[in-house]
Amino acid sequence: MGADKIAQFLSHLANQEHVAASTQNVALQAILYLYKFLKKDVGPIDFIRARKDKRIHPDLSHEEVERLLAAMPDDEFRLMAQLCYSSGLRLTECMRLRIKDVDLNDLRLQVHDTKGNADRYTILSAKLVPALRQQIERVKAIHAADVKAGIGTLLPDALARKYPNAPRQLAWYFLFPSRDISRDPRTGKIGRWHLHESGLQKAVRAAVKKAKIAKPASVHTLRHAFATHLLRRGVDVRQVQELMGHKDLKTTMEYLRGVEISGKRIKSPLDD
Repeated sequence: MGADKIAQFLSHLANQEHVAASTQNVALQAILYLYKFLKKDVGPIDFIRARKDKRIHPDLSHEEVERLLAAMPDDEFRLMAQLCYSSGLRLTECMRLRIKDVDLNDLRLQVHDTKGNADRYTILSAKLVPALRQQIERVKAIHAADVKAGIGTLLPDALARKYPNAPRQLAWYFLFPSRDISRDPRTGKIGRWHLHESGLQKAVRAAVKKAKIAKPASVHTLRHAFATHLLRRGVDVRQVQELMGHKDLKTTMEYLRGVEISGKRIKSPLDD
């Protein structure tokens, strides 16, 4: 198929199938990837784009978040969920935390490889310090066993070349290391990666059901709750933008839509 046929297909998705803009974009990227694999140049594709709907993020109250976290199993997954809520972390950001990124004295986390490839600092809850100390002690035991076996953690290839000794240093170990040893498909190196994202996703889904929360909620909902609850407490929107790692303030402003009508700042006329 040439560019015209591809454009017809993508336009059909928007006009007849009424798919979301993100779904149409996935289809476009899949086609472009296929043609790149086939080493064929498609050229410019002129198609009708699906409309981007402005959707309101699922909003959990503080009480609902507490119920959700209490329903989590008392293990690493609960600590991960607590970090996502208390520090505003994305799922992958939480998984990729390394020991060196956790500052228990200044109560802050350093987040790397974020969306947009920009590093940032965010806050750390003092309530989580004891649990984090216990988790670090667990990682120390894993690290000691790995070093004895001649195994280290896995690093991106560029970092591994820059810091050849880092894979065997505790500081570079993941805060939530995998229970199994794996092989890096890119380099062929054997080492320990972090826990798989699906484990936390399944644990949160089960906790939502157990806590009887009648709203759609996921790991990412905890990050949304972080921003919304800070704004409701009067934290400046630009500070929240910095903590969330948003490039554009407009992205952070979306959370204000729910805050402004939450009853904290605007009262219903029936209540006068």
